[in-house]
Amino acid sequence: MPPESQRIFADAVRCELNEHLLAFWLDHAVDEARGGFIGQMSNDGTVDPQAPKGLILNARLLWTFSAAYRFNEDPRCRELAERAIGYLEQHFWDATNGGAFWLLDCAGHVLDDKKKIYGQAFCIYALAEQYQAFGTGAALQHAQQLFNLIEIHSRDRKDGGYIEVCNRDWSPAEDSRLSDKDMDTQKSMNNHLHLLEAYTNLYRIWPDAALREGLAELLDLFERRIADPDTGHLHHFFDSAWQRQSADYTFGHDIEASWLLCEAAKVLGDAELTSRAQQLALRLAQTTLAEGLDQDGGLFYAGQTGEITDPNREWWPQAEAIVGFLNAYALAKDEAFLDAAQQTWDYIEKHFIDEEHGEWFWRVRPDGTPDPDEPKVSQWKSPYHNVRACLEILRRLAQLA
Repeated sequence: MPPESQRIFADAVRCELNEHLLAFWLDHAVDEARGGFIGQMSNDGTVDPQAPKGLILNARLLWTFSAAYRFNEDPRCRELAERAIGYLEQHFWDATNGGAFWLLDCAGHVLDDKKKIYGQAFCIYALAEQYQAFGTGAALQHAQQLFNLIEIHSRDRKDGGYIEVCNRDWSPAEDSRLSDKDMDTQKSMNNHLHLLEAYTNLYRIWPDAALREGLAELLDLFERRIADPDTGHLHHFFDSAWQRQSADYTFGHDIEASWLLCEAAKVLGDAELTSRAQQLALRLAQTTLAEGLDQDGGLFYAGQTGEITDPNREWWPQAEAIVGFLNAYALAKDEAFLDAAQQTWDYIEKHFIDEEHGEWFWRVRPDGTPDPDEPKVSQWKSPYHNVRACLEILRRLAQLA
């Protein structure tokens, strides 16, 4: 990619970040009536005032506004980051047992008091980002407390890894599903991926020995247990002894893991771990490029045994694909990865950006038309993937330049 093309690419991403994505969330996310942030908005911008408020959305908003402030020092981002941490502490945080509840009603009362480790991980990720942005000591203390609770109650010292869900008092829960579409198994790729992400961000500000050991084990688990060296994909669900319980894979998780593995190894500063992580990352990225990227630049959602099982395109895999392909280019200097990153961005600009109502569509069908039934904001639809992708793209293009 010529330098001029890289500059045009970066300018387009910067414009999308500042004038479209952040503008949408700054203008529309706040729940003025009940505090915190809205729980759900339909694709056409209609807010459901009775929608529950999810931990994942609140934590991802905390991360987003903190990360955005580090990028642009916009006082509005600081204000909403403070709003997010305030609501987290006042409503989601369990003052008796520690940790954060999974789901609240629209007024901030607890609906689901489970301690889903995936949710605790996103709290750590966001709290560490808030500390990096604002130096908030309480954020670091909460993140440290969550790390200790996870290590005590979720970590499997016998077979390795972490169980999925604990009850309010941190005893093991019977139902281990993250959501209704997930399998009820003791361990999952998704949970471990976001623990890896969270521990990486926490280690940047707290290079603790126990945290280092846990993060190194997570890297090892991805290499030995979760990744399939024969197919170049990640397996999704496992029993407690790491016996595989599923055969499908999702291209978004494969490519997202590829660059997060490199970030984890980088913060640990271990040459051998870094080399192994980069080899695995490149394998995942090569497979995603070969099997998951359509000719039009869109990334398919899922596959199994070499066949596409879900040809739809969702917003978050597209965002992660660009970062993963740029990371792979930095590792291999293969122009095909750079071209793929540009191609996927072009697809996003053409099909995902909602010029009428703002933000990105959740899902685009194979024919390029958006699915109007999916929400614009929900417990799962947040600015975390696409805002982070913009920040990472700008950082990585600057390094190339």
